[in-house]
Amino acid sequence: MSIELDVDATPIHPSFAEAARVWAKIGLLGFGGPAGQIALMHRELVEERRWISEARFLHALNYCMLLPGPEAQQLATYVGWLLHGTRGGVVAGTLFVLPGFVVILALSAAYALFLDATWLASLFFGLKAAVLAIVVEALLRVGRRAIRNELSLGIAAAAFLALFLFNVPFPLVVLGAGLIGYLGARARPELFGAAAGRPVAPGLASLIDDDFAHAEPSVARAVKVVAVWGALWCAPLLLIVPAFGWSNTFGAVFGFFSLMSVVTFGGAYAVLAYVAQQAVEGFGWLNPGEMIDGLALAETTPGPLVLVLSYVGFLAAFRAPMGLDPLLAGVLGALLTTWVTFVPCFLWIFLGAPYVEQLRGNKALSGALAAITAAVVGVILNLALWFGLHVIFREVGALRVGPLAFVAPDWSSLNLPALALSAIAAVALFRLRLGILPVLGIAAALGLAAGAFEVGP
Repeated sequence: MSIELDVDATPIHPSFAEAARVWAKIGLLGFGGPAGQIALMHRELVEERRWISEARFLHALNYCMLLPGPEAQQLATYVGWLLHGTRGGVVAGTLFVLPGFVVILALSAAYALFLDATWLASLFFGLKAAVLAIVVEALLRVGRRAIRNELSLGIAAAAFLALFLFNVPFPLVVLGAGLIGYLGARARPELFGAAAGRPVAPGLASLIDDDFAHAEPSVARAVKVVAVWGALWCAPLLLIVPAFGWSNTFGAVFGFFSLMSVVTFGGAYAVLAYVAQQAVEGFGWLNPGEMIDGLALAETTPGPLVLVLSYVGFLAAFRAPMGLDPLLAGVLGALLTTWVTFVPCFLWIFLGAPYVEQLRGNKALSGALAAITAAVVGVILNLALWFGLHVIFREVGALRVGPLAFVAPDWSSLNLPALALSAIAAVALFRLRLGILPVLGIAAALGLAAGAFEVGP
Protein backbone atom coordinates (compact mmCIF):
# COMPACT_ATOMS: atom_id res chain seq x y z
CA MET A 1 0.00 0.00 0.00
CA SER A 2 1.54 3.31 -1.10
CA ILE A 3 1.62 6.35 1.15
CA GLU A 4 0.35 9.63 -0.37
CA LEU A 5 2.86 12.43 0.15
CA ASP A 6 2.93 16.18 -0.08
CA VAL A 7 6.09 16.64 -2.16
CA ASP A 8 6.64 20.16 -0.82
CA ALA A 9 6.36 19.32 2.89
CA THR A 10 9.13 17.83 4.98
CA PRO A 11 7.91 14.57 6.58
CA ILE A 12 7.21 14.47 10.30
CA HIS A 13 9.85 12.72 12.37
CA PRO A 14 8.61 9.17 13.11
CA SER A 15 8.18 8.01 16.66
CA PHE A 16 10.44 5.25 17.91
CA ALA A 17 7.53 2.78 17.86
CA GLU A 18 6.58 3.72 14.29
CA ALA A 19 10.16 3.26 13.12
CA ALA A 20 10.37 -0.09 14.89
CA ARG A 21 7.27 -1.29 13.03
CA VAL A 22 8.82 -0.31 9.70
CA TRP A 23 12.10 -2.07 10.54
CA ALA A 24 10.16 -5.18 11.53
CA LYS A 25 8.30 -5.06 8.20
CA ILE A 26 11.59 -4.77 6.30
CA GLY A 27 13.05 -7.66 8.29
CA LEU A 28 10.06 -9.90 7.54
CA LEU A 29 9.93 -9.04 3.83
CA GLY A 30 13.68 -8.90 3.18
CA PHE A 31 13.94 -11.72 0.66
CA GLY A 32 16.09 -11.71 -2.45
CA GLY A 33 19.52 -11.03 -1.02
CA PRO A 34 21.13 -7.60 -0.60
CA ALA A 35 19.84 -6.26 -3.92
CA GLY A 36 16.22 -6.99 -2.98
CA GLN A 37 16.68 -5.78 0.60
CA ILE A 38 18.27 -2.49 -0.44
CA ALA A 39 15.51 -1.96 -3.01
CA LEU A 40 12.90 -2.62 -0.31
CA MET A 41 14.53 -0.12 2.05
CA HIS A 42 14.77 2.45 -0.72
CA ARG A 43 11.06 2.17 -1.44
CA GLU A 44 10.07 2.31 2.23
CA LEU A 45 12.52 4.96 3.46
CA VAL A 46 13.23 7.17 0.43
CA GLU A 47 10.22 6.98 -1.87
CA GLU A 48 7.24 6.39 0.41
CA ARG A 49 8.14 7.83 3.82
CA ARG A 50 10.96 10.16 2.78
CA TRP A 51 12.80 9.64 6.05
CA ILE A 52 16.11 9.99 4.18
CA SER A 53 17.00 11.70 0.91
CA GLU A 54 18.13 9.89 -2.22
CA ALA A 55 21.63 11.39 -2.06
CA ARG A 56 22.08 10.59 1.62
CA PHE A 57 20.77 7.05 1.12
CA LEU A 58 23.28 6.39 -1.68
CA HIS A 59 26.11 7.95 0.29
CA ALA A 60 25.28 5.81 3.33
CA LEU A 61 25.15 2.73 1.11
CA ASN A 62 28.56 3.51 -0.36
CA TYR A 63 29.95 3.84 3.16
CA CYS A 64 28.44 0.51 4.21
CA MET A 65 29.98 -1.15 1.16
CA LEU A 66 33.39 -0.09 2.45
CA LEU A 67 32.83 -2.19 5.56
CA PRO A 68 33.07 -5.92 6.21
CA GLY A 69 29.73 -7.59 6.80
CA PRO A 70 26.29 -7.45 5.14
CA GLU A 71 25.83 -3.96 3.70
CA ALA A 72 22.02 -4.08 3.77
CA GLN A 73 21.90 -4.78 7.53
CA GLN A 74 24.50 -2.08 8.14
CA LEU A 75 22.52 0.40 6.03
CA ALA A 76 19.44 -0.29 8.16
CA THR A 77 21.53 0.23 11.32
CA TYR A 78 22.92 3.47 9.94
CA VAL A 79 19.52 4.95 9.06
CA GLY A 80 18.08 3.79 12.38
CA TRP A 81 20.97 5.57 14.13
CA LEU A 82 20.25 8.77 12.20
CA LEU A 83 16.60 8.68 13.21
CA HIS A 84 16.84 7.71 16.89
CA GLY A 85 20.47 7.50 17.92
CA THR A 86 22.11 4.34 19.22
CA ARG A 87 18.86 2.69 20.32
CA GLY A 88 17.41 3.32 16.87
CA GLY A 89 20.42 1.71 15.21
CA VAL A 90 20.30 -1.30 17.52
CA VAL A 91 16.59 -1.88 16.91
CA ALA A 92 16.87 -1.39 13.14
CA GLY A 93 19.84 -3.72 12.77
CA THR A 94 18.41 -6.34 15.10
CA LEU A 95 14.95 -6.45 13.51
CA PHE A 96 16.59 -6.72 10.11
CA VAL A 97 18.27 -9.97 11.21
CA LEU A 98 15.90 -11.46 13.79
CA PRO A 99 13.13 -12.93 11.57
CA GLY A 100 15.63 -14.65 9.31
CA PHE A 101 17.61 -15.98 12.27
CA VAL A 102 14.51 -17.55 13.83
CA VAL A 103 13.67 -19.24 10.53
CA ILE A 104 17.22 -20.47 9.83
CA LEU A 105 17.48 -21.78 13.40
CA ALA A 106 14.30 -23.83 12.99
CA LEU A 107 15.39 -25.10 9.57
CA SER A 108 18.86 -26.01 10.89
CA ALA A 109 17.33 -28.03 13.73
CA ALA A 110 15.00 -29.86 11.33
CA TYR A 111 17.89 -30.54 8.99
CA ALA A 112 20.12 -31.92 11.74
CA LEU A 113 17.36 -34.11 13.19
CA PHE A 114 15.89 -35.46 9.94
CA LEU A 115 18.94 -35.54 7.69
CA ASP A 116 18.56 -39.26 7.03
CA ALA A 117 15.01 -38.95 5.73
CA THR A 118 14.78 -39.92 2.05
CA TRP A 119 12.29 -37.16 1.23
CA LEU A 120 14.59 -34.52 2.74
CA ALA A 121 17.53 -35.73 0.66
CA SER A 122 15.36 -35.47 -2.46
CA LEU A 123 14.20 -31.99 -1.46
CA PHE A 124 17.76 -30.75 -1.11
CA PHE A 125 18.75 -32.50 -4.31
CA GLY A 126 16.45 -30.06 -6.10
CA LEU A 127 17.40 -27.05 -3.99
CA LYS A 128 21.10 -27.54 -4.73
CA ALA A 129 20.42 -27.23 -8.44
CA ALA A 130 18.61 -23.94 -7.86
CA VAL A 131 21.41 -22.65 -5.63
CA LEU A 132 23.93 -23.21 -8.41
CA ALA A 133 21.85 -21.08 -10.79
CA ILE A 134 21.39 -18.40 -8.11
CA VAL A 135 25.13 -18.18 -7.44
CA VAL A 136 25.81 -17.81 -11.17
CA GLU A 137 23.18 -15.05 -11.32
CA ALA A 138 24.91 -13.29 -8.41
CA LEU A 139 28.21 -13.58 -10.27
CA LEU A 140 26.76 -11.89 -13.35
CA ARG A 141 25.01 -9.21 -11.30
CA VAL A 142 28.12 -8.26 -9.34
CA GLY A 143 30.28 -8.55 -12.45
CA ARG A 144 28.18 -6.03 -14.39
CA ARG A 145 28.65 -3.53 -11.57
CA ALA A 146 32.29 -4.19 -10.78
CA ILE A 147 34.02 -4.92 -14.12
CA ARG A 148 34.29 -1.50 -15.74
CA ASN A 149 37.68 -1.69 -17.45
CA GLU A 150 40.56 -4.05 -18.19
CA LEU A 151 42.17 -3.31 -14.84
CA SER A 152 39.15 -4.41 -12.81
CA LEU A 153 38.86 -7.50 -15.03
CA GLY A 154 42.51 -8.29 -14.27
CA ILE A 155 41.93 -7.91 -10.52
CA ALA A 156 38.95 -10.28 -10.72
CA ALA A 157 40.95 -12.84 -12.70
CA ALA A 158 43.88 -12.62 -10.28
CA ALA A 159 41.57 -13.15 -7.31
CA PHE A 160 40.02 -16.22 -8.93
CA LEU A 161 43.40 -17.77 -9.81
CA ALA A 162 44.81 -17.05 -6.36
CA LEU A 163 41.90 -18.92 -4.77
CA PHE A 164 41.31 -21.72 -7.25
CA LEU A 165 44.88 -22.63 -8.24
CA PHE A 166 47.03 -21.49 -5.34
CA ASN A 167 44.63 -21.83 -2.40
CA VAL A 168 45.49 -18.35 -1.12
CA PRO A 169 43.49 -17.53 2.04
CA PHE A 170 40.42 -15.43 1.31
CA PRO A 171 41.33 -12.62 3.77
CA LEU A 172 44.65 -12.09 1.98
CA VAL A 173 42.88 -11.81 -1.37
CA VAL A 174 40.53 -9.13 -0.01
CA LEU A 175 43.27 -7.20 1.78
CA GLY A 176 45.56 -7.40 -1.24
CA ALA A 177 42.87 -6.06 -3.56
CA GLY A 178 42.07 -3.24 -1.16
CA LEU A 179 45.72 -2.24 -0.92
CA ILE A 180 46.10 -2.26 -4.71
CA GLY A 181 43.00 -0.09 -5.08
CA TYR A 182 44.04 2.32 -2.33
CA LEU A 183 47.53 2.90 -3.70
CA GLY A 184 46.42 2.80 -7.33
CA ALA A 185 43.72 5.40 -6.80
CA ARG A 186 46.27 7.79 -5.38
CA ALA A 187 48.33 7.50 -8.57
CA ARG A 188 45.60 6.97 -11.21
CA PRO A 189 42.21 7.83 -9.68
CA GLU A 190 40.44 7.66 -13.05
CA LEU A 191 41.15 3.91 -13.21
CA PHE A 192 39.97 3.04 -9.70
CA GLY A 193 37.11 5.45 -9.02
CA ALA A 194 33.86 3.97 -7.75
CA ALA A 195 30.81 4.22 -9.95
CA ALA A 196 28.33 6.89 -9.03
CA GLY A 197 24.79 6.03 -8.09
CA ARG A 198 21.85 7.13 -10.27
CA PRO A 199 19.23 9.22 -8.47
CA VAL A 200 15.80 7.60 -8.48
CA ALA A 201 13.59 10.01 -6.57
CA PRO A 202 15.14 13.51 -6.79
CA GLY A 203 13.37 16.70 -5.83
CA LEU A 204 11.39 15.47 -2.83
CA ALA A 205 11.78 17.06 0.58
CA SER A 206 13.18 14.53 3.05
CA LEU A 207 13.50 14.37 6.81
CA ILE A 208 17.21 13.50 6.62
CA ASP A 209 18.84 15.43 3.78
CA ASP A 210 22.43 16.04 2.74
CA ASP A 211 23.03 18.74 5.33
CA PHE A 212 21.60 16.68 8.19
CA ALA A 213 24.07 16.33 11.08
CA HIS A 214 23.44 13.81 13.84
CA ALA A 215 26.58 13.66 15.96
CA GLU A 216 29.97 15.29 15.91
CA PRO A 217 32.92 12.89 15.84
CA SER A 218 35.24 12.93 18.82
CA VAL A 219 38.00 10.80 20.28
CA ALA A 220 36.07 10.33 23.53
CA ARG A 221 33.00 9.08 21.70
CA ALA A 222 35.08 6.72 19.53
CA VAL A 223 36.81 5.26 22.59
CA LYS A 224 33.46 4.70 24.29
CA VAL A 225 31.98 2.98 21.23
CA VAL A 226 35.00 0.68 20.85
CA ALA A 227 34.97 -0.16 24.56
CA VAL A 228 31.23 -0.93 24.74
CA TRP A 229 30.83 -2.86 21.50
CA GLY A 230 34.21 -4.52 21.76
CA ALA A 231 33.21 -5.80 25.20
CA LEU A 232 29.88 -7.05 23.84
CA TRP A 233 31.69 -8.79 20.99
CA CYS A 234 33.94 -10.67 23.43
CA ALA A 235 31.28 -11.22 26.11
CA PRO A 236 30.52 -14.86 25.11
CA LEU A 237 34.05 -15.80 26.18
CA LEU A 238 33.02 -15.10 29.79
CA LEU A 239 30.64 -18.06 29.50
CA ILE A 240 32.64 -20.33 27.18
CA VAL A 241 36.00 -20.36 28.94
CA PRO A 242 34.80 -21.08 32.53
CA ALA A 243 32.39 -23.78 31.35
CA PHE A 244 34.42 -25.52 28.63
CA GLY A 245 37.98 -24.14 28.65
CA TRP A 246 39.77 -22.76 25.63
CA SER A 247 39.95 -25.79 23.33
CA ASN A 248 36.37 -26.69 22.36
CA THR A 249 33.88 -26.30 19.55
CA PHE A 250 32.39 -23.10 20.97
CA GLY A 251 35.84 -21.54 21.21
CA ALA A 252 36.62 -22.53 17.62
CA VAL A 253 33.27 -21.12 16.45
CA PHE A 254 33.90 -17.86 18.31
CA GLY A 255 37.39 -17.42 16.87
CA PHE A 256 36.63 -18.45 13.30
CA PHE A 257 33.45 -16.45 12.82
CA SER A 258 34.91 -13.42 14.61
CA LEU A 259 37.62 -13.47 11.93
CA MET A 260 34.95 -13.78 9.25
CA SER A 261 33.17 -10.70 10.61
CA VAL A 262 36.32 -8.69 9.95
CA VAL A 263 37.05 -9.89 6.40
CA THR A 264 33.57 -10.46 4.88
CA PHE A 265 33.89 -7.76 2.21
CA GLY A 266 31.58 -8.35 -0.72
CA GLY A 267 28.77 -10.11 1.10
CA ALA A 268 27.93 -13.73 1.79
CA TYR A 269 28.71 -15.14 -1.67
CA ALA A 270 32.25 -13.78 -1.46
CA VAL A 271 33.05 -15.41 1.90
CA LEU A 272 31.20 -18.70 1.49
CA ALA A 273 33.94 -20.44 -0.47
CA TYR A 274 36.43 -19.75 2.30
CA VAL A 275 33.94 -20.73 5.02
CA ALA A 276 33.14 -23.92 3.14
CA GLN A 277 36.81 -24.76 2.77
CA GLN A 278 37.57 -24.24 6.45
CA ALA A 279 34.34 -25.73 7.84
CA VAL A 280 34.64 -28.82 5.62
CA GLU A 281 38.37 -29.44 5.34
CA GLY A 282 39.79 -27.51 8.27
CA PHE A 283 37.37 -28.18 11.13
CA GLY A 284 35.38 -31.12 9.73
CA TRP A 285 32.10 -29.59 10.90
CA LEU A 286 30.15 -30.65 7.77
CA ASN A 287 30.66 -32.00 4.27
CA PRO A 288 30.49 -30.13 0.92
CA GLY A 289 26.93 -31.21 0.18
CA GLU A 290 25.75 -29.97 3.56
CA MET A 291 27.35 -26.58 2.90
CA ILE A 292 25.33 -26.26 -0.29
CA ASP A 293 22.22 -27.37 1.63
CA GLY A 294 22.85 -24.55 4.11
CA LEU A 295 22.99 -21.96 1.36
CA ALA A 296 19.71 -23.35 0.01
CA LEU A 297 18.14 -22.90 3.44
CA ALA A 298 19.45 -19.35 3.73
CA GLU A 299 18.07 -18.47 0.27
CA THR A 300 14.55 -19.32 1.49
CA THR A 301 14.67 -17.02 4.53
CA PRO A 302 14.36 -13.24 4.91
CA GLY A 303 17.32 -11.21 6.11
CA PRO A 304 21.01 -11.33 5.22
CA LEU A 305 22.22 -14.35 3.27
CA VAL A 306 25.20 -14.48 5.63
CA LEU A 307 22.81 -16.12 8.11
CA VAL A 308 24.01 -19.34 6.46
CA LEU A 309 26.88 -19.03 8.94
CA SER A 310 24.36 -19.61 11.75
CA TYR A 311 23.50 -22.94 10.12
CA VAL A 312 27.20 -23.87 10.06
CA GLY A 313 27.56 -22.93 13.74
CA PHE A 314 24.50 -25.01 14.58
CA LEU A 315 25.84 -28.16 12.90
CA ALA A 316 29.32 -27.66 14.37
CA ALA A 317 27.99 -27.62 17.94
CA PHE A 318 25.25 -30.20 17.30
CA ARG A 319 27.89 -32.75 16.28
CA ALA A 320 30.29 -31.92 19.12
CA PRO A 321 27.94 -31.04 22.00
CA MET A 322 30.60 -31.25 24.77
CA GLY A 323 28.29 -32.99 27.23
CA LEU A 324 25.22 -30.90 26.40
CA ASP A 325 22.07 -32.10 24.72
CA PRO A 326 22.94 -31.97 20.99
CA LEU A 327 19.93 -29.81 20.11
CA LEU A 328 20.73 -27.35 22.90
CA ALA A 329 24.37 -27.27 21.83
CA GLY A 330 23.28 -26.57 18.25
CA VAL A 331 21.07 -23.68 19.31
CA LEU A 332 23.91 -22.22 21.38
CA GLY A 333 26.30 -22.66 18.45
CA ALA A 334 23.92 -20.82 16.11
CA LEU A 335 23.39 -18.03 18.66
CA LEU A 336 27.13 -17.67 19.18
CA THR A 337 27.81 -17.55 15.45
CA THR A 338 25.11 -14.95 14.89
CA TRP A 339 26.37 -12.86 17.81
CA VAL A 340 29.97 -12.66 16.61
CA THR A 341 28.84 -12.11 13.02
CA PHE A 342 26.55 -9.14 13.65
CA VAL A 343 27.76 -7.41 16.82
CA PRO A 344 30.84 -6.17 14.92
CA CYS A 345 28.49 -4.65 12.31
CA PHE A 346 27.08 -2.36 14.99
CA LEU A 347 30.60 -1.46 16.03
CA TRP A 348 31.60 -0.44 12.50
CA ILE A 349 28.50 1.74 12.05
CA PHE A 350 28.45 3.45 15.44
CA LEU A 351 32.19 4.08 15.27
CA GLY A 352 32.36 5.36 11.72
CA ALA A 353 28.99 7.03 11.10
CA PRO A 354 30.02 10.45 12.49
CA TYR A 355 32.94 10.45 10.04
CA VAL A 356 30.83 9.60 6.99
CA GLU A 357 30.80 13.17 5.69
CA GLN A 358 34.58 13.25 5.88
CA LEU A 359 34.72 10.21 3.57
CA ARG A 360 32.97 12.02 0.74
CA GLY A 361 35.21 12.47 -2.23
CA ASN A 362 38.03 10.40 -0.74
CA LYS A 363 39.47 8.92 -3.93
CA ALA A 364 41.83 6.49 -2.20
CA LEU A 365 39.04 4.85 -0.21
CA SER A 366 36.80 4.75 -3.27
CA GLY A 367 39.62 3.05 -5.15
CA ALA A 368 40.02 0.45 -2.40
CA LEU A 369 36.29 -0.29 -2.56
CA ALA A 370 36.34 -0.56 -6.37
CA ALA A 371 39.27 -3.00 -6.29
CA ILE A 372 37.69 -5.13 -3.55
CA THR A 373 34.42 -5.23 -5.49
CA ALA A 374 36.31 -6.39 -8.60
CA ALA A 375 38.13 -9.08 -6.59
CA VAL A 376 34.76 -10.25 -5.25
CA VAL A 377 33.81 -11.21 -8.82
CA GLY A 378 36.72 -13.64 -8.88
CA VAL A 379 35.82 -14.90 -5.42
CA ILE A 380 32.21 -15.59 -6.44
CA LEU A 381 33.43 -17.31 -9.63
CA ASN A 382 35.51 -19.62 -7.44
CA LEU A 383 32.44 -20.28 -5.28
CA ALA A 384 30.26 -20.98 -8.33
CA LEU A 385 32.80 -23.45 -9.69
CA TRP A 386 33.18 -25.16 -6.30
CA PHE A 387 29.41 -25.47 -5.89
CA GLY A 388 28.90 -26.53 -9.49
CA LEU A 389 31.38 -29.38 -9.30
CA HIS A 390 29.85 -30.69 -6.08
CA VAL A 391 26.31 -30.44 -7.47
CA ILE A 392 26.70 -32.13 -10.85
CA PHE A 393 29.38 -34.68 -9.93
CA ARG A 394 29.00 -37.36 -7.29
CA GLU A 395 32.74 -37.48 -6.56
CA VAL A 396 35.08 -34.47 -6.42
CA GLY A 397 38.67 -34.68 -5.23
CA ALA A 398 41.78 -32.53 -4.92
CA LEU A 399 44.48 -32.48 -7.58
CA ARG A 400 47.98 -31.17 -6.91
CA VAL A 401 50.44 -30.28 -9.69
CA GLY A 402 53.59 -28.67 -8.35
CA PRO A 403 52.59 -25.47 -6.53
CA LEU A 404 49.05 -25.73 -7.87
CA ALA A 405 46.26 -27.32 -5.83
CA PHE A 406 42.68 -27.35 -7.09
CA VAL A 407 39.48 -29.38 -7.02
CA ALA A 408 38.88 -31.81 -9.87
CA PRO A 409 35.84 -34.04 -10.54
CA ASP A 410 35.71 -37.71 -11.37
CA TRP A 411 34.14 -37.41 -14.83
CA SER A 412 32.65 -40.88 -14.59
CA SER A 413 30.56 -39.69 -11.62
CA LEU A 414 28.59 -37.10 -13.63
CA ASN A 415 25.08 -36.80 -12.15
CA LEU A 416 22.82 -36.30 -15.18
CA PRO A 417 19.60 -35.66 -13.17
CA ALA A 418 21.42 -32.94 -11.19
CA LEU A 419 22.72 -31.41 -14.41
CA ALA A 420 19.21 -31.42 -15.87
CA LEU A 421 17.71 -29.78 -12.76
CA SER A 422 20.44 -27.13 -12.78
CA ALA A 423 19.63 -26.36 -16.41
CA ILE A 424 15.91 -26.06 -15.62
CA ALA A 425 16.65 -23.72 -12.70
CA ALA A 426 18.89 -21.61 -14.93
CA VAL A 427 16.17 -21.30 -17.58
CA ALA A 428 13.60 -20.31 -14.95
CA LEU A 429 15.92 -17.68 -13.48
CA PHE A 430 17.55 -16.23 -16.60
CA ARG A 431 15.06 -16.85 -19.40
CA LEU A 432 11.71 -16.75 -17.63
CA ARG A 433 13.02 -14.20 -15.08
CA LEU A 434 11.26 -15.82 -12.15
CA GLY A 435 12.20 -14.68 -8.66
CA ILE A 436 14.48 -16.61 -6.32
CA LEU A 437 11.66 -18.07 -4.22
CA PRO A 438 9.67 -19.42 -7.23
CA VAL A 439 12.86 -20.94 -8.66
CA LEU A 440 13.62 -22.60 -5.33
CA GLY A 441 10.03 -23.88 -5.14
CA ILE A 442 10.15 -25.37 -8.64
CA ALA A 443 13.52 -26.99 -8.00
CA ALA A 444 12.39 -28.43 -4.68
CA ALA A 445 9.27 -29.93 -6.27
CA LEU A 446 11.31 -31.46 -9.10
CA GLY A 447 13.77 -32.84 -6.57
CA LEU A 448 10.97 -34.55 -4.66
CA ALA A 449 9.62 -35.95 -7.94
CA ALA A 450 13.06 -37.24 -8.89
CA GLY A 451 13.34 -38.96 -5.49
CA ALA A 452 9.93 -40.57 -5.94
CA PHE A 453 11.12 -42.11 -9.23
CA GLU A 454 14.48 -43.01 -7.66
CA VAL A 455 16.53 -40.84 -10.04
CA GLY A 456 17.58 -38.30 -7.42
CA PRO A 457 20.65 -38.13 -5.20
